[in-house]
Amino acid sequence: MSDSVLVLWDEALLGYNLGRDHPLHPVRLELTVALARELGVLDRPGVRVAKPQSASDALLELVHDPSYLNAVRRAPDDMMGRLGLRYGLGTDDNPVFERMHESSALITGASLAAARAVHEGTAQHAVNLAGGLHHAMRDRASGFCVYNDPAVAISWLLAQGVSRVGYVDIDVHHGDGVQAAFYDDPRVLTISMHESGYTLFPGTGFPGETGRGAALGSAVNVALPAGTGDAGWLRAFHAVVPPMIREFRPEILFSQHGADSHRLDPLADLMLSVDGQRAAHAALHSLAHEVCGGRWVAVGGGGYDVVQVVPRSWTHLLAVATGDPLPAATAVPDGWRKLVATRSRQAPPTSMGDGEEPSYVAWEPGEGDADSPLDRAVTATRRAVWPLHGLDPVSVW
Repeated sequence: MSDSVLVLWDEALLGYNLGRDHPLHPVRLELTVALARELGVLDRPGVRVAKPQSASDALLELVHDPSYLNAVRRAPDDMMGRLGLRYGLGTDDNPVFERMHESSALITGASLAAARAVHEGTAQHAVNLAGGLHHAMRDRASGFCVYNDPAVAISWLLAQGVSRVGYVDIDVHHGDGVQAAFYDDPRVLTISMHESGYTLFPGTGFPGETGRGAALGSAVNVALPAGTGDAGWLRAFHAVVPPMIREFRPEILFSQHGADSHRLDPLADLMLSVDGQRAAHAALHSLAHEVCGGRWVAVGGGGYDVVQVVPRSWTHLLAVATGDPLPAATAVPDGWRKLVATRSRQAPPTSMGDGEEPSYVAWEPGEGDADSPLDRAVTATRRAVWPLHGLDPVSVW
């Protein structure tokens, strides 16, 4: 069991509500926390659940332009929408909603509290499932994201004197906003595992995006072909993420756990199972202990099958963070199934897994199978980044 785990949660986080028919519906958070409670995950020894406080303007301005904060505040009262559109607000992806600034600042405050707890040693791991809004830019909303909570939290860590932060993003979409925030900062290594930008928003995250200036080599992108399932995803992950984290040696590992890589997700084209996602959560947890002394901040992200996928995947994340993973065969509690019936027309799942047993073929010396689109993607990343760290891209290291 992990020494201590802080989970940031308050029903006020459900106020980040882009609309009844928007894919990023807050019910996914409600159902996740309810499932974790039903299974006793949040009642384990060493687990503390705390309410977050909103991030101040000064903290948000570590990443965001003051004029953008002003636009977010004013957008709900901007009846013509002209101001908001200049900043990416009032679009189908980022519709304006009441108390948009307050709700967004609260999510960012939760990620800041998670980072603070891990940095100050009051928790070994900290989790903010409402966070992970990784597309927001300095002066623009994007991809359902208003404020970029991971970038703000990482910037705060740097301001406290943390010398190296490793950011790993396993959302199906490229973590473009976090990459942009630190593209020229050698203190932050950003690694993104995502479906290729040739087939999915935001159309970025190619292997050649490796950082700028003194930070060359600090951005790592694995652009996976559509249709990649558990075995291919885990092969790619283990061929890239652990070697880079071990080489970079961050003081703190910060990971984004978007659940939209699942085969049921309506907005993307990867084919992972909940079991594969559970294996990814476990791998990041192990890496945090191996490299960072267990100092690990984990946030949520995307995920748009709000009944079948997100609650199970993120409950597994919470279970892994406490050091006692749930068996995939664990039955879904009846009480939770009844709650689902009041919140959705979908039939709830019956167990915590999809019946898969994820495995993968480990990367060996060389450049993989030239006839495999997946191996070609991994090879492109290793060729682009490994030499910038003085490493041989054909080695297993």
